[in-house]
Amino acid sequence: MTENLVLELTGISKSFGVVKALNKVDFNLRKGEVHALAGENGAGKSTLMNIVDGILSPTEGEIRIDGEVVTIPSPAIGQKLGIGFVHQEIALCPDATVAENIFMAATNASKRLLMNYSALNRRAQDVLKRLCNIQPDTMVGTLSISNQQLVEIAKALTLDCKVLILDEPTAALTENEAQTLFRIVRELRDQGISIIYISHRMAEIFALCDRITVLRDGHYVSTDNVADVTPEQVVNKLVGRDVSNLFPAKQKDEEKSEDCILKVNGLNDGDRFTDISFALRKGEILGFAGLIGAGRSEIVKAICGLHPLKSGAIEVNGEAYDVRSYSHSIDRGVVYLSEDRKGEGVFLDMSIAANISALRTEQVSNGVGLINRRKERVQAGKFANQLNLKRGHIDDPVSSLSGGNQQKVAIAKMLSVNPHVIFMDEPTRGIDVGAKSEIHRLLRDLSRSGVGILVISSELPELIGLCDRVIAICEGRIGGEVTGADMTEERIIQLASGVSPETIKQ
Repeated sequence: MTENLVLELTGISKSFGVVKALNKVDFNLRKGEVHALAGENGAGKSTLMNIVDGILSPTEGEIRIDGEVVTIPSPAIGQKLGIGFVHQEIALCPDATVAENIFMAATNASKRLLMNYSALNRRAQDVLKRLCNIQPDTMVGTLSISNQQLVEIAKALTLDCKVLILDEPTAALTENEAQTLFRIVRELRDQGISIIYISHRMAEIFALCDRITVLRDGHYVSTDNVADVTPEQVVNKLVGRDVSNLFPAKQKDEEKSEDCILKVNGLNDGDRFTDISFALRKGEILGFAGLIGAGRSEIVKAICGLHPLKSGAIEVNGEAYDVRSYSHSIDRGVVYLSEDRKGEGVFLDMSIAANISALRTEQVSNGVGLINRRKERVQAGKFANQLNLKRGHIDDPVSSLSGGNQQKVAIAKMLSVNPHVIFMDEPTRGIDVGAKSEIHRLLRDLSRSGVGILVISSELPELIGLCDRVIAICEGRIGGEVTGADMTEERIIQLASGVSPETIKQ
């Protein structure tokens, strides 16, 4: 690889009032390379890329494309300069088709009075077939989050870009979909397209990227060839300290209990899952593994009254639990944290304090149906301190927080109702190493205090490192359970995919 630079950022700074999000950051991108940009949430990665894309303007610094100084006042200008950006947060129109979303910018610029939908669908199909089997006439609102992410990527591939920015592109993808994406990234690199790859997943960075640049607290830390550093060295640069153990200690034998906080028997919704039976014991963290679409989320949503349940029995603390609605579930101390943090986990435009009190506002009311703001702030402050929430004022909107701290607000909202059982669906998706470690330790502390924790995660290292037991869900049924030394990635994948060790040996 030559030192042929496509993009150069020199001394980039960005201030929002008195807050300096970036402080004289340097970054460069060579032609035909995959360059990882890493940093904890709040390190400045998104701010830097928003400047490259034209969403933000730098307070100071210089941008060069192909050696020439440029100004990028808008994303439209960025696209004309060859910049393509696939954001982590999906920004598609749910009421339009896949094809309409992919070519929305081109359609808006067109002067045609009538749309040729057949031609539009054919063009979309040519792009989609490289990534996935999604029909171009499908309404985007009916797609899963993972398939919507693939549509976002397909949309970017239609641009004639020389620089492609991918922000956490695999956060909502299955392993097979992620491998397909990696193949596409390598093909684009071989075609001379330069790719900035933002990810918290070290395995992806070391499998896919040529160089890695680390930012911390808005400052440039280092740029290294991936071949010259180890994942442990990168993690230490990210957090500015030695992170020797990302997971807290599991239950000791003397801590284990046979007392069940939650017991379910024969759950069936008539569609996504059937004959689901398991128990969640006091003081343990139970994991749910499985391929996307296996029914994991639907099972726990059914227990919480968020998904229809046809038959089955549920007990909480030994008492029969008749599922009626989510509000009834909250009253019984059973709460659910959605995998869609920004869509369902928090209210971005509301204050931190209002979010934390949202599940049970009567706790902070004045007795006549009105919120007592002083009570609300006191309650929010208590949980903010307990969760080490990095924030400004407690009345600031949740949108002002990093992803990891938004997740802490969502957890605080659940803790505010003193739950017995917490279901956590992809609790650390898209958040940085340091925030992950904090949330893992918080979950272990909660379990030791007597709260039952069930974690759904697509990251097998997380399930293995965090959970005391793991149940694999395979096509709507329980495929098996692992614990102790049997809790390996290979065994969990076997159970989740319905493949036995004997079948593999054949």
